[in-house]
Amino acid sequence: MPSPPSASRATAIVVLAVPAIVAFALWAFAWPAARTGPNDLPVGVAGQGVAAEQVAERLEAREGAFDVRRYEGADEAAEAVRDREVYGAFVVGGDGGPEVLTASAGGPAVAQLLTELASAQAPEGAPVAVTDVVPAPEGDPRGAAFNASVLPMALAGMATGVLVTRLRLGRVPALLAMVGASVTVGTVAAAIGHGWLDVLGGSWVAVTAGLALIVLAGAGLVAGSAKLLGPGGIAVGALILILLGNPWSGAGSAPEMLPDPIPVIGPWLPTGAGATLLRSVAFFDGAGAAFPAAVLGGWAVLGTTALLLARRRAPARPAPPEDARVPATV
Repeated sequence: MPSPPSASRATAIVVLAVPAIVAFALWAFAWPAARTGPNDLPVGVAGQGVAAEQVAERLEAREGAFDVRRYEGADEAAEAVRDREVYGAFVVGGDGGPEVLTASAGGPAVAQLLTELASAQAPEGAPVAVTDVVPAPEGDPRGAAFNASVLPMALAGMATGVLVTRLRLGRVPALLAMVGASVTVGTVAAAIGHGWLDVLGGSWVAVTAGLALIVLAGAGLVAGSAKLLGPGGIAVGALILILLGNPWSGAGSAPEMLPDPIPVIGPWLPTGAGATLLRSVAFFDGAGAAFPAAVLGGWAVLGTTALLLARRRAPARPAPPEDARVPATV
């Protein structure tokens, strides 16, 4: 058994480690919040003629801000919004004047941004019609409840993985415990968010399954990491699920509203994939759910595979006391 660190060394660890952890957490949480803005945000421009070309050119002139996609008319653009191909679209050149299509359910912050852009680009004094193609629930117009629902799922996955590890369950009991806890948490969370608060729409079964998959992915990550790395694996799980996963999930806005490289990394983390999956099944009839579901499934499979196949880490044997050691005879 390793001897405990000396008092001076332990003091130095506390003095240096705690500020380092806090600095990392502040960077992970505050940096994306301070640099929020469109970052290759997919938007559409619907319409024909010079006016549509000008709108597209103005958007593309903001280098790196928007991923502009063209559509022939408002109906095609609205379908793209429902399919989660774009977050919204600018309709120009029609008989009814300029119009912006939004999806506040896909992110109220993005919908507000597109509305402000449409008003700024419209001719002076010209009214801009705003059509919310996929509106946010009446009980959660700003998406605050949705955003608040993501972190508890990550914490549930973390807690499940830690308990499975600390209780030293066997391979099969550990797997059954993780699946059972995930299904139970998903059911309870859906009953609260979908049933009681009515801030999650869509199919109750789909929402429950999505929530359960988020928990299972996190539990598999933590338990599998602990199986491979020992106690340090729990810290790795906390880093991926909470310290990076939560602020980089884009749950409060959109992944494409965060600075690089978060839009690339965030969707591959369990919490980011979970936020996208939950939004898709709750508000968009499952559109755009395939990729985040595959990511979560991948984390769950990798974690449970490590849990089932890795050899149990034997506890360190304590060294015999000094007086019990027998000197070698000559």
